[in-house]
Amino acid sequence: MRQIAHPGRPAAPGSDFMDSVCVRCHQHVAEGAVCCAELRHTWKCRRCGERTTGFVAPYGRCFLCGGDVETLGTPDAGDPALAGAVQEALQFEVDMLQFYRLGRAHARDPRQRALFDDLARLERGHIEELERKYHVHLDPRVLDMVFEAEQALAGWLFDGIDLEVAEGSLRPLYQRALAMERRTRDHFARRAAELPPGEERDICLELAAEEDEHVALLEREMERLDAAQGEAPGAARNAGPP
Repeated sequence: MRQIAHPGRPAAPGSDFMDSVCVRCHQHVAEGAVCCAELRHTWKCRRCGERTTGFVAPYGRCFLCGGDVETLGTPDAGDPALAGAVQEALQFEVDMLQFYRLGRAHARDPRQRALFDDLARLERGHIEELERKYHVHLDPRVLDMVFEAEQALAGWLFDGIDLEVAEGSLRPLYQRALAMERRTRDHFARRAAELPPGEERDICLELAAEEDEHVALLEREMERLDAAQGEAPGAARNAGPP
């Protein structure tokens, strides 16, 4: 982030104040917010050997082939704590988006596809909001991965779940999604409880509330499934990680 006079809104005469603008989109950065436009990590894929740069990588994997990556460089940030909170938030959101996108693409049951489609839209909306607020400007391939990378990631994400059998895969998919959403919610709730009032704490509280909504949605779907299959009510809420 750099400090320059905002077009059409010059600094007051005699003032040294210069508004903050994003170096990539040239839009105003809200006071107290962090601009992440120039914060880029460098990764090297252990599978295809390609070097890529970006703010986050889905599940820490190459968005070109889906292989494991090693981090070669970590950027300096003006406010490391806040930039770290933004990165952490986006990492969780991108990971969940890919889970729902790939679940939607591979599921055979129309109910699975509809639910994952809804959840993917929610996650994408959260990502777009964070991008706008903090000027992250993610590489589009992080959100819409190339086919080879999607196939590799799906094989790893859905290992042990037979997606060809609609009824047989519905419960384990819900359970895996629930475990991930609960883990994300609980993580940000704990972080918020540890932090003093401020932007970083606000980010964690917002993420915890959003993930709690997703948990409630998945629990309702699990309870409907339990009722249809004659299982005890509340099994979804007591279910542990897959």
